Amino acid sequence: MASPEPTVRVGNRAEERARAWLEARGLVLVERNVRFRNGELDLVMLDGRELVIVEVRYRAAGAMVGPAVSIDSRKRGRLLRAAATYLQRRPRFADHPVRIDVLALSGDLASPRCDWLRDAVRTDDTGRW
Repeated sequence: MASPEPTVRVGNRAEERARAWLEARGLVLVERNVRFRNGELDLVMLDGRELVIVEVRYRAAGAMVGPAVSIDSRKRGRLLRAAATYLQRRPRFADHPVRIDVLALSGDLASPRCDWLRDAVRTDDTGRW
């Protein structure tokens, strides 16, 4: 029996599938795998003028918990802190509206099911930064 694919490689493949899927829907890649001390941003894209930070989640077929459910309050906090750091360090996006989406992939990565949860993580109930 073949050994399972390493987690990092699976994560990279999932992010690549997510990027291609979102680009097919009109988003434009700005950066990927942006790392800060307080967190990481999988994909940073533009949807028109709106800056979209995309958290990519993947679960293989038969996983006990769906990919979107795996984003708990700690993960949301890390995403918000990393997004704030990104905006501080990339002043060219200061006047852009911002949202944080989740793209949940499941099943076979060759042709995964994609569930796009727009504006899935918010700073407050108004969505302002």
